[in-house]
Order: sequence, then structure tokens, then C-alpha cells
Amino acid sequence: MVLGLAGVLAAWNWWQWALKPYAAGHAAQEVLTVSPGMNTRQIASDLENRHLIRSAWVFSYLARAGQVDAKLKPGEYKLSAALSPQEMINKLLKGPDIEILKVTIPEGFTTEQIIAALVQKGLGTKEAYARVVTSDPFPYPFLKDAPEGLHRLDGFLFPDTYYLDKDMTPHAVLDKMLERFGREITPETEPRLREMKFSVRQWVILASIVEKEAVKEADRPLIASVFLNRLAKNMKLESCATIQYILGTPKPKLYDKDLQIPSPYNTYLHAGLPPGPIASPGHASLQAVLHPAQSDYLFFLAKSDGYHVFAKTFEEHLENQRKYQ
Repeated sequence: MVLGLAGVLAAWNWWQWALKPYAAGHAAQEVLTVSPGMNTRQIASDLENRHLIRSAWVFSYLARAGQVDAKLKPGEYKLSAALSPQEMINKLLKGPDIEILKVTIPEGFTTEQIIAALVQKGLGTKEAYARVVTSDPFPYPFLKDAPEGLHRLDGFLFPDTYYLDKDMTPHAVLDKMLERFGREITPETEPRLREMKFSVRQWVILASIVEKEAVKEADRPLIASVFLNRLAKNMKLESCATIQYILGTPKPKLYDKDLQIPSPYNTYLHAGLPPGPIASPGHASLQAVLHPAQSDYLFFLAKSDGYHVFAKTFEEHLENQRKYQ
């Protein structure tokens, strides 16, 4: 009986010890970043490892009692070891000191569409982004041949899901996207581009066209092979996606007059690549250009199911038009 009471007393003393702040006085504040989908068990482990709390188990128990997981908001929380576990939980329930926004930029967005999506999330103004795009310096070698003006960053603002501090400046937001693109340039990428006799910019330009032409994942390497085959034969690319880019507002059907629009981006009128990317390509389209399918195809045609049919000769292409259109 005495041993049982001693055990209970020891457990009680340990519980009271675990409820106290890890450090008394004026401990320095630290930032706890809560990502979307994170739970209080993960937070407790992090806090214990950083010596901000004494017991992850006790913290998790208190969090479950307060149903914190259901109320937890992503963001950055300023905590210190001078706070008790319950005081930390109370801060979590009040919401983040700095809110983090989840922003998804789809593959194939233009710079204008990306800016509109960021502005809609409350991350700056259209005017502020225009100033950054046209004027701000960025320390990335892949931008050295970029033209001046609003098209300077076309194709290099990488499409991905970002978790952004709602107080980030437009420069910081775009820099994060450019940095993410930079990670696509791996040690294997540069020798492959040299083998293809492509610059990084040319790679992105062609990948942007593949991005806008392809609907189904399986078609990307085949579409890339068509364009590369045409370039090798000095044939015009004749990409409808470049015409849609010129038009600005996509049309469900293009007519012959649309193919005659005078623009350097018109690949029906001009041979070679257009002067810049027509959208931001994703990883799959960039890889499709680096590693295209091995084919003799020179033509492709979209079918109603989203897939494309391919042809080696113009006669085969005409037959596909009769069959699928």
C-alpha cells in the first residue's frame, strides 16, 4: 500500500513538473511553423526536441483535451520556453502570429495569370508585381538573356504549391518561384542541354509549347519529339498554342485568318522557336523536352478524348483529320 501511494505521488509530481515552463524568466522567443495538415502530436515532438517543453506526451494530452487539432491554423507562432504547455496551447488556439497562405500555381499559367492568382490571395498588388517583374534584379544565371519588360520572367515562375507568409513582398514571392525553377536545373540537365545545343531559355520556350499543347501526360514526350523533329528539318513548328497565346483569350476553334496574325510568336509564319516562353511549364513538360520519345513523327492532332494522334507524313496527317475531326 505504501509503495502504491509512493508511485501515485511520484506520478503526480512528474505531472506537475511537466506542466511547468521549460525555462523560467525571459526566455528568447522562437518561431514554430505549422504547415497545413500538421497535427499537435508532431508539434509536441518538435517542441520537446527544441527544449521548449518538458514532455511531448503531456503537451499532446492537453492538446487532445482542448481539441486543438480541429482548430489549428497554419502559420507561424511565436513561442518561448518561459511559457507553460497550456499557455502555448492557448496561443495555438488564438491563431498564428503570421498567417501562411497556400497558393497553387497550375502548370501552363502565363505571368499575367500567376500575378492575378497572387493578387487574389492578397499577396500584393498588380502594380507592385509589374514593377518587380520589369525592374528588380534577381541573381539567377538563367535570366541573363531575358528581355526587358513585362515578359522578363515568362516561363521561369515555376508552377507548384507554395506556402507563403501573407506579409511577403512581391519580390520575395517571385524570388521563391524563381528559386524553385532553379532546382529543375540538375547536374544531369546541363550536359543534356549541351548535347541538344539548347540554352536554358530555349529549353523553357519549347517546354512551354509542349505544356500548352499536351492534355494527357503520356503525350508530352511524343509532342516534344514532333517539335524537335521539325526543328531538325527546318520546318515551322506550326503550334496552335502560340496562336492562342497571341490572341490572349483562347478561342475554341482557330481559323486561317488567325494563323496569319503578324507576330514573332506566330510559329505558322516564322521558323524556329518564338522569342519567349508562352507559359510556365511544369516538371513533366521540361523533362519531355530533355527526354523526348524517339519517333519520326512530324504532325499531331488532338482527338476528342484529349489524347493526340501522330503522323509521319502530311498525307497521314490529312487522313487523321478526316478520321478524327
